[in-house]
Amino acid sequence: MPRAGIVTVVGKPNAGKSTLLNRIVGQKLAITSPKPQSTRDRVVGIRSTDDTQMVVLDTPGLLEPRYALHAAMRGTAMTALRDADVVLYLVDATEGEPAPLEDVAGLSAAERPRAPVLLVLNKVDALSAEQRAGLQARFPDAALVSALDGHGVDALLDAAAARLPESPFLYPDDEISTQTLRFFAAELVRETALEQLDDEVPYSVACEIEEFRESRSPVYIRAVLHVERDSQKRILIGAKGARIREIGRAARAKIESLLETQVYLDLWVKVLPNWRRDQRALRRLGYHLPPDSDA
Repeated sequence: MPRAGIVTVVGKPNAGKSTLLNRIVGQKLAITSPKPQSTRDRVVGIRSTDDTQMVVLDTPGLLEPRYALHAAMRGTAMTALRDADVVLYLVDATEGEPAPLEDVAGLSAAERPRAPVLLVLNKVDALSAEQRAGLQARFPDAALVSALDGHGVDALLDAAAARLPESPFLYPDDEISTQTLRFFAAELVRETALEQLDDEVPYSVACEIEEFRESRSPVYIRAVLHVERDSQKRILIGAKGARIREIGRAARAKIESLLETQVYLDLWVKVLPNWRRDQRALRRLGYHLPPDSDA
C-alpha cells in the first residue's frame, strides 16, 4: 500500500524552511531571502515517488504577532500544524541549543500537534565535523541536514515517509503544487523586491496580480507592488524609474523560467496605507486572519 500525507515544515524565521521545501520538491517554489519573515503564506509543494507522496507545506516563521499581518502569518502556520501527518521542526543549528517546539510556537497543551514531530537541525554545512558530532550526541533522534547542499535530506525524507499513513496518492503524481501560477508570479515579484531593497522597505511591500493572461503571447501579467507610504514608493521606483525597471527585468526572467515561455510584465507601484495593520486590506491581498484575531 502506498503512503501519502501532509508534511508540515515549521520553525523560527530564517531557519531555512523555504530552502528545504525547494530541495524536497526539486524545483524553486518558495521564495528565499536572508531577510526574515519573507514567507508570509503557506506554500505547497508535492513530492511523488513510486510508493510515497508528500504534500509539503512551507509555513511562515513562528513569531509573536505584533500587528494584523503577523496574526495572519501565525494563523497560517498553526493551521498547517493542525493539518499535518508529519511535522518537521526546523532549527538553525548554528544558533545553539534548540528550544522545544511548544515553547517557540507558544502552544498550549490543546494546540500541540497530533502528528509525530521530527527535530531537524539545519545549516550543518556551516559547522565543523566536531560540532556536528556534538549535536548528534546531544540530540540522537534529530536529523542533521543542510537544505542548501542537500546533506542528510534523503535520510530525512525516508524518516518522514515511514511516518506517513498508508493511503492512495492525494494528487496526480506529476503535480508539484496545488497553488496557481498567479500565486507564484506574485511571490517571484516580491522576492525580487526583497533582493533589491534595504532597511524597512521590504517588509512594507506586498504584490498583487491584477491581470494574468496566459492566452496572449507573450503571457501578459499586470502586477502591483503595494507599499504603505509615499516615501517608500519613491524608494521602490528609484531615480527616473531605474529601480522598478530593474526589479521588473529580474522578476520577468524568473517568471519566464517558471512558465517556460516569454512574459510581458507590466509592473506598477501603489500606496496602500498601513496595509499590514488593516484587516480589510489584508483580506484583499489574500491573507487569512484567524477568526478571533483582534490585531
